[in-house]
This record gives sequence, C-alpha cells and structure tokens, in this order.
Amino acid sequence: MSGIGMRMDMSPRMDQRQILAPRMIQSMEILQLPIADLQAKIEKELQENPFLEQKEKHGETDEVPPDFNPDAPLKHDTTGDLEFSRLDELNRDWDNHFNEEHRVSRGAMDEEGDRKLDAMANMANRPQSLQDHLAEQIGELELDEATRRLAKHICSFIDRTGYLGTREKASEDDDRDAFRTVSLAEIAQSYDQLATDEEVEEALTDVVHKLEPAGVGARDLKECLLLQLNGDTPYRDVLRVLVRDHLEDIANNRIPIIQKATKFDIPTIQEAIEALHHLDPKPGLKFADVETRYVMPDVIVERTDDDDFNIRLTDEWVPKIRISKRTVDLIKNKDLDDKVREELRKKLQSADWLVKAVEQRRNTLLKVTRAIIEHQRAFLDIGMDHIQPLKMQQIADQVKVHVTTVSRAVDDKWVQTPRGVFPLKRFFGGGKENKQTGEDVAYEVMKQKLMELVSNEDKATPLSDEELVTKLNDSGYPVARRTVTKYRKMLKIPSSRQRKDWSLGS
Repeated sequence: MSGIGMRMDMSPRMDQRQILAPRMIQSMEILQLPIADLQAKIEKELQENPFLEQKEKHGETDEVPPDFNPDAPLKHDTTGDLEFSRLDELNRDWDNHFNEEHRVSRGAMDEEGDRKLDAMANMANRPQSLQDHLAEQIGELELDEATRRLAKHICSFIDRTGYLGTREKASEDDDRDAFRTVSLAEIAQSYDQLATDEEVEEALTDVVHKLEPAGVGARDLKECLLLQLNGDTPYRDVLRVLVRDHLEDIANNRIPIIQKATKFDIPTIQEAIEALHHLDPKPGLKFADVETRYVMPDVIVERTDDDDFNIRLTDEWVPKIRISKRTVDLIKNKDLDDKVREELRKKLQSADWLVKAVEQRRNTLLKVTRAIIEHQRAFLDIGMDHIQPLKMQQIADQVKVHVTTVSRAVDDKWVQTPRGVFPLKRFFGGGKENKQTGEDVAYEVMKQKLMELVSNEDKATPLSDEELVTKLNDSGYPVARRTVTKYRKMLKIPSSRQRKDWSLGS
C-alpha cells in the first residue's frame, strides 16, 4: 500500500519535471551565450518565429527589479494553451493579413540596407593564401614551361607553416609527431610527367627556395633558418655555424659548450642568437587564413564620480523582443485544425520562453557581476596583486542561485573594467593563508609574486625552483616545489639554466 502511495505521489513531480525541463534547458542555454551569440540567436528567432517582434525602443536602465529572483521558475501556463483561451475566431486569410500588417516600411528597409552595406564595407577581404602567393611569384619568373609546372607541383606539397610536408593536425603549434616530410621521390612519382629525383631537387633549390617568404619549402627547421640568412643578416657567418651545429644547445642556453666548440666569444654568440630570434621558424603562417576573434565585453564596469562602480550590460545592439499581440490576435477560431493549432501553440510557447529567458539572462548576469565586483573591489582599486580568493559557490550563495547558474553566467563572458578587459572567470580562484598576515592570498597573487622574483633576480645566477620556493615561503606564501614549477611553466618562464646570462660570468 505504501509502495502504491509512493508511486502516486511521485507521478505529479515527474510530470512537473517533464514540463519544466524544456524551458529550463532553454533558459540555461540563453544564459550561457556570450553577447555576440545571443544577438545572432535572437535575430534568427525573429526571422523564424511569427509570434516574436522587436521593440521599437530600447530600455534605458539595466537595474534589476528588486523582486526579481533569477533562480525562480519562469512563469508559464501549464495547460500549454498560453493566450489561446481567449481566442474564438479565425481570420482565414490571417497569413496574408499578417504579412500585410508586418510589411516593413520603406524607411526601415533603407535603414536596414544601409546597415548591411556598412557591415559589408567593414568586412576584411579574404587574405591571399600561401599557395596563391607562391603561384603568383612562379608565374612572374622567367622559366621554361616544364620547370614552371614542376615548381608549382612541388609547392602543392608545402603545408600551411611553409614546410615541404604534411601535417595531420592543422595547428599553429609545432607538433613534430604530426608533421611528415615529403621525399623528393614521392613528389616525382606523383607528378603527371616523367621526372627524376634530381630534377625535383633542382626545381626545389633553384626556384621554390628562392620564393618569398624566405625559408618556404624547407624540409626541417635547420634548412628553414639557413634559407633565411642573406647578406643583410647580422652575424650571418656565425649564425650559419650555430644553426647548422648548435640549435639544441641554443634552445637549452648551453653557451659555454657553443663557445668551446666554435671558439666564438660569448658576446658574439649572444648577439648572433639575438639576430636568430628575428628569423621566422614558420614562415607560411603569416598567410594562414585565421579568423580574427574580437573580444566583445558582455559587461562594463565604470568608476563613478563618488568613487563607486557602475555596472551595465553591453546589449544595446541586441534586439529587444516581445510577444507580437497582433499575431496572436489573428488566431480566433476554435475550429482551427488541431495540427496547425499544436504547431502554433509550440511557436507561441517557444517565443514566450525566449522573451523571459533573455530577460532572466540580463538580470542574472548583472547580479552575478555585481557580486563579483563587491568581492574584488581591492583589485579594481589597487591592482592585480590584491585579487582575492573567490569560489563560485560564494557568489551563488550571495545571489541565491545554484552554483551551476553562476558557472553558466560567467562562461565565455568578458568584462571591461578600468584596469582592462578580463574574462569573468579570471576573478575566481582558490588561495592559501599568508603565514605572515593570516589572510587568504589568491593563487593569482602568488603567480604575480613569482614573476616579480624572477624579474628582479641576478641574471648571472638565476634562482632555481628550490630557491624560488624558499623566497615565496619567506614572504608568507606556502607553496611546494612542484607548484612553483607548474606556475613557472604556465607563465612561460624558462628554467634557471635557460635564464642565465653567460656574458655576466658565473
């Protein structure tokens, strides 16, 4: 009996979860969208859902209503017939009527056209590809047709980084395992004319290796750098020796070994290495068709005259939407076909949910950002050294939402502050107690302290990781050696051996 009662008691709860799930999922998805994606989402819905329309005027305030609870369920007619209860007649020509009622005015069309033309005018032209650039140069050279065709064939094997080979992963990272050099024999065998390995090498050396960018068509890093050495390169003769025989020693800052082997003095070696840094190890990447991503802040934090902070959303360009009453009023017949009625009901329900989810996103993002700024006021007033340890659960408790709501609210969102533009996630992080002050110190502050120690060290005798641990602990920051090593790698700080300046002596 109790089992039956339990099942009967659970059914309404299960039904309620089934009703709430789609709306809550949509609400969470909208909350997680950054501003640019939200704009695209709303513009798409405006085109596809006839029950949505754009407000003519934007609101002038971003203030959160005092009674708004971002964690409360969105209000919704659980019968699923929102607005339909008051509809009793149908205008059979409602579709034509709708099109007539919503015909865009000439002025609006002109304004939209001007906006699209401006957008097109501001679009960057498609950059010239590396292959196009090489083919263009080959076309301008005085070559016989056979050599021209063979040179173009060779160039077809040049990957996006400029090397003669293939990469399984299209990445800017130097993944040696993914790169495979293409042999002269492979190039010759794949050519549609008879060609020997010697003919391929001659075309590669005499034509391809002389194209721009310098270093293109190389089979490894050593050849790429050697191809870039010319009469204008400082320390060219020294660099030819260093590149040919000592690239690994240079990478590990083994200057005494190089000095002993080459008999060059240390200042000359160091100046040559400085010139080496101006060569391009991946010359083809400057032609890579990489999409430039512009950071668009979702929130702006501005200091006010009374030394407080004003927080506002950057949603001026996001269309303000509402339910189109004119569209709803066109459906007034109880005899409406059931399938059509159901489809329209879903469209109207979806529009209602979207309007409320967008508003919920605005209010939640504002409240979460306000709470973050309250906790990180010292960072805004003084600087990064004063960022505080902060967990998402603290913000969730303050704003009275679930921690996953905070996570979605800050995900892929950026905030513009008087100290720069930062991802909202940057303000979260753990910390440890400072043994000297008894206060919690954010891990971010420890990283800043590590950078400060390295910046001020004696370059003749750089601090080892063990010595950095000692100095951090002496300053009240309790860290282990593995933590220092991890932070150093995260901050791209070389090891003490690589940081040593051998010209200063030992």
